[in-house]
Amino acid sequence: MSRETLQWLNANTLIGFTDQRGTAWHYRADLQAAEPNHYPGPVPVDDVKRRLFHWEAVPAPVLVRHPGTGQILQVPDRTAYLRSDTGHVMGIFSDAYQPHPYAEWLLDTVARILDDDLAIGSAILLRGGAVACVSVEVPDSITTPEGVQFRPHLLAATSFDGSLATTFKRAVTNVVCDNTMAVGLAEHGQHIKIKHSRYSPLRLAEARQALNIVYQTADEFTAQVAALCAAEVSEPEWRRFLDAHVPLPDAQGAARTLAGRKRDTLNQLWARDARVAPWRGTAYGVVQAVNTYTHHQQRVRGAVRAERNALRAITGGVDELDTATLHTLEHALHRRLVSPAA
Repeated sequence: MSRETLQWLNANTLIGFTDQRGTAWHYRADLQAAEPNHYPGPVPVDDVKRRLFHWEAVPAPVLVRHPGTGQILQVPDRTAYLRSDTGHVMGIFSDAYQPHPYAEWLLDTVARILDDDLAIGSAILLRGGAVACVSVEVPDSITTPEGVQFRPHLLAATSFDGSLATTFKRAVTNVVCDNTMAVGLAEHGQHIKIKHSRYSPLRLAEARQALNIVYQTADEFTAQVAALCAAEVSEPEWRRFLDAHVPLPDAQGAARTLAGRKRDTLNQLWARDARVAPWRGTAYGVVQAVNTYTHHQQRVRGAVRAERNALRAITGGVDELDTATLHTLEHALHRRLVSPAA
């Protein structure tokens, strides 16, 4: 990762509750400004507004230059949105587009939906400020009887580049590896999405009912961990899972080399890595191995790893990953490991 990327993360990410979970993986002391971006407790709302959301998304006409005459023409029914501080063009939209300002939709709205004992655990800007995400968490991490330490939270995210509807979604962060994990592997995770349209207002009563989930998330994930840790996976079954998850092509070549490297990395995580090995021999260990590999080892194309991981958490890619891992394992073992939701 380039120094420029690390510079952005250290300046445009605010990380809270570090007394509970330690520093973020991208933390670099030499890239911290006079005001560090890590907080031992919750991130103050005013700090998020002052440090990340201090600018406005300004609408501007879209202009083009005629290739023959050089005349400047305005594109009808199109508006660009720029950062007021840097001038960065975040997106171009039709007149039907309804902007969702970050402070209003990710801070003020969340404050009206959630309980007073929940606080901001992190906030991040991506893509030059065109995407923003805020995580609302309980103050204390939770440790299951199986030794899995996690933090249930609500993700609130939106964009000015058209990549995201405004989204509120439940998730879990595994403290030992700073991974986002799926909640409710046998069901679709609860979330609400509001399109950037004047006809899609946020109905607070509906949102509160749909998102009354942070404490419920803790109970569900604890039960899920217990069920997966109780499901034993022998070494021969682990090898059968690998054969199904990362088939090794018969023919020599690049595909076989890449598959072999992935299998070797997964085997190392399974056998020796502190983020996975404590749960070796269980279905939870399998899910954790694949999740950790994807978050921290897998090659990232066309994006920065931090951006990819954050967007996967928001859009449901993490849920799909963990659910697919479980289904592959169940198929390899010829038995169900998590009961379907009632």
